[in-house]
Amino acid sequence: MRDVNSLNKVILIGHLGADPELRYIPQTDRAVANFSLATNELVFKPDSDERDSRTEWHRIVVWGKLAEFSEKYLTKGKQILLEGRLRTEKWQDQEGNKRQTTALLMQEVPLIM
Repeated sequence: MRDVNSLNKVILIGHLGADPELRYIPQTDRAVANFSLATNELVFKPDSDERDSRTEWHRIVVWGKLAEFSEKYLTKGKQILLEGRLRTEKWQDQEGNKRQTTALLMQEVPLIM
């Protein structure tokens, strides 16, 4: 069911932390690529007028032809603008601990800056 009063859309501008890692899912032969993207913001230090740079790392996941495009044209250090949506995956590890991770699923061809 789609809720018309909600929107899951993220736009990021940042630098790739590594080259995308491309692999294919064995059962479907569908391409998937993963990479990290760093965004920076200037924040004021507490009790001071000085600013400090804070880096936030984002996990990016790309599927299909867009994954193959990413592996071919995106490289570490390159600045891009990308659009996508957030997805949280939950699982249980081998020791029985509950785990979760949130990633941005890239849905549009990125703008390479």
